[in-house]
Amino acid sequence: MSHRIAVIAGDGIGRETVPAGIEVLEATARRFGIDLAWTELDWSCERFLKTGEMMPGDGMRQLAEHDAIFLGAVGFPGVPDHVSLWKLLIPIRRQFQLYANIRPVRLFEGVDGPLKHRLPGDIDMVIVRENCEGEYSEMGGRIYAGTPDEFALQEAVFTRKGVDRILTYAFDLAMTRARKKVTSATKSNGIIHTMPFWDERFAEVKTRYPEVAADQFHIDILCAHFVRNPQWFDVVVASNLFGDILSDLGPACTGSIGIAPSGNINPEGDYPSLFEPVHGSAPDIAGKGIANPIGQIWSGAMMLDHLGHHEAAASIERAIAAVLAGGGPKTPDLGGQASTRDLTAAIVAAVATA
Repeated sequence: MSHRIAVIAGDGIGRETVPAGIEVLEATARRFGIDLAWTELDWSCERFLKTGEMMPGDGMRQLAEHDAIFLGAVGFPGVPDHVSLWKLLIPIRRQFQLYANIRPVRLFEGVDGPLKHRLPGDIDMVIVRENCEGEYSEMGGRIYAGTPDEFALQEAVFTRKGVDRILTYAFDLAMTRARKKVTSATKSNGIIHTMPFWDERFAEVKTRYPEVAADQFHIDILCAHFVRNPQWFDVVVASNLFGDILSDLGPACTGSIGIAPSGNINPEGDYPSLFEPVHGSAPDIAGKGIANPIGQIWSGAMMLDHLGHHEAAASIERAIAAVLAGGGPKTPDLGGQASTRDLTAAIVAAVATA
């Protein structure tokens, strides 16, 4: 089976991790008889500085011709973050209705996580982040700029359609997992309109899933529980902002954000979904050859799974786990001295038998 994949290496370490991810995907594709056709696109901050555009005017049309999008990272010094993100990644998420941002969090054997006494299996959750509305809204503005009366107004947008569909996705996902549990992140004691609305919709949607255990926590204590009691959590569903924060905190509790993958999913399949590591472009280590490629590689596994190649995807996850557990090379973020190249080669080798 052939799949057309749009590749956006982007900025910083994305230019190092994306080739690593492609190398592992190609090795897996050969083993399982999958044909992957890559279209490389130079959409980046470097392009913005040269042309004033992160992507061309017909960029969305170009992406729509593909089956999936494989992204490295967006953002680099010299281009404000709100410019790089709002001119590339966020338009893709919204125009393609990639409303389910799925971010697995797992403590692997062989990784020395920062939480004392936590073992593999203690941390194994999926954060389901609403990806198209919520706190990341364009509604608002600034007035009286440069004067003592200057102020900025930012509106959060929570629609019944948007909230219900992400909650439904979370409960459907929980039904496929052994523990069958959903936790909702809220802040309805302090945010008076949107969060009580979120809680009401959560209460309604959970009635459709009597087999699934459900609970909720305010975001502040939920962050504390991620550190103190990570074993409590299975599927965690959250608004755009809260999900963004939790999906950095979660991987940090497992040892490194460098291993964390994500999928920006259009569940209906009307548009290509986008797969990217959770980490950013990390300009402080870009070009040094020491970036951890696992987040990118695992995102590639999520892409294969989304495209229907479940065993191929599982083989990549098994290869990652085998290399980490077997004393294989580790990059500096995992406490080792290996290069991106070393770790990638070890995973490529493991894919052959995983």
